[in-house]
Amino acid sequence: MAFREFETAALNPALSRRSLFRSLALAGAGVSLASLPFGRQLLAHNVAESWPNVAKLADSYVSSRKVANLYLTFGWGQEDHAHSVGGGTLSLARPTPVDENSLYRIYSMSKPITGMATMILIDEGKLGLDQPLHEILPAFRDMQVLVDPKGPLDQTVKAERPITIRQLLTHTSGLGYQIISEGPLREAYNKLGLVGGRVSRAPIPGFPPVTPAPDLAAFADRLATLPLMYQPATTWSYSCSIDLLGRVIEVASGMEFEAFLKQRIFEPCGMISTYMQVPQSEAGRLTDNYGIINGAPFPIDPGINSVYLDPPQFPTGGGGLVSSPRDYDRFLRMLLGYGAIDGNRVMSEEAVRVGVSDLLPATVNTKGSWIEGAGHGAGGRSTPTTFGWSGAAGTVAAVDYGLGLRTGLFTQYMPSEAYPIRDEFLAAMEADLVEMRKNGTKAA
Repeated sequence: MAFREFETAALNPALSRRSLFRSLALAGAGVSLASLPFGRQLLAHNVAESWPNVAKLADSYVSSRKVANLYLTFGWGQEDHAHSVGGGTLSLARPTPVDENSLYRIYSMSKPITGMATMILIDEGKLGLDQPLHEILPAFRDMQVLVDPKGPLDQTVKAERPITIRQLLTHTSGLGYQIISEGPLREAYNKLGLVGGRVSRAPIPGFPPVTPAPDLAAFADRLATLPLMYQPATTWSYSCSIDLLGRVIEVASGMEFEAFLKQRIFEPCGMISTYMQVPQSEAGRLTDNYGIINGAPFPIDPGINSVYLDPPQFPTGGGGLVSSPRDYDRFLRMLLGYGAIDGNRVMSEEAVRVGVSDLLPATVNTKGSWIEGAGHGAGGRSTPTTFGWSGAAGTVAAVDYGLGLRTGLFTQYMPSEAYPIRDEFLAAMEADLVEMRKNGTKAA
């Protein structure tokens, strides 16, 4: 089953408040590629002069020591590297400046990568978008659904339809998540080690110690024993479904999940600094991660002694990757090139076009969710012109096909809601784009 299954209906033009890029506002400003700065004007790597509001935002956070760093990347079209705004240091205690090769815990920005890995297998006919999950993982054949998502695990009804690959890609399978579920289901996720990412070697207040499942196969098998939160294809609910896709990819490809990512995405994209486990030799590039308490940062995972220097119990496609701004920009550049980068064909054009489009089942209710008013593609938010996602430690990245722009925001603090950096970044970026247009900035 390949692309004949796909429906590529028009995307909903409405955008939610939390949309990664407010393309409606950009379009209203009359922005076009012809009026934006590139060519000779972007030969200098730091382009703060072209993005004064973004630069001011970055400086305000770094100079006030609310964060150790705030590093933003902007790349146009197929320029061979992105240009930067902002900076800072790897740590509030270490003077080493960050750059495009610094390492960041990208957490859920892993999801679009896993989503595109899934699209590769769909393109090759090894998976089908609307293929039932139980054809790949038989343990998911007869699922039960909680009567109350927060209620007892023995109060269930039968699932009305099977989980599909489309639902896993779009968080509409009904699965729960350790960080979202409540009550007995959350307790069961913790007990069974169904975790999606690592934070620190040290105990963190409010988070019980959890021993992760020993491998992806065990993760999938244990997950199949628990009821769903919702009937499949009815509700958008953030879930561990992208982590489960790691196991689906293993079975469908015949390769270990991380090996598949390296062979099919990282190596052909030229992503040389993206890891599930950071090599000890690269520890000097790893940023510190901070927890924010009462507006003040404190280190919860120092780079030089990070939990990401240890091997994970299993590779988590939903939140397990560490990457650099340079590497993630190359992934974005591949998407912006519809599957090609530097003459290498990583994915087919159709696989990318479908993967970044709105794949939500028509029966799904998104009201009150993070993506209300937008769509969801293969592991990321989808609007008529943009695709991307964010991470739990403050990072965010997306491509804008309307502008031919790829951009990323890199910093390290948790929870990401502690500061309004993302919304402030979007507002600053919009203001700078509007000013570029007003001044009639032309390509050199």
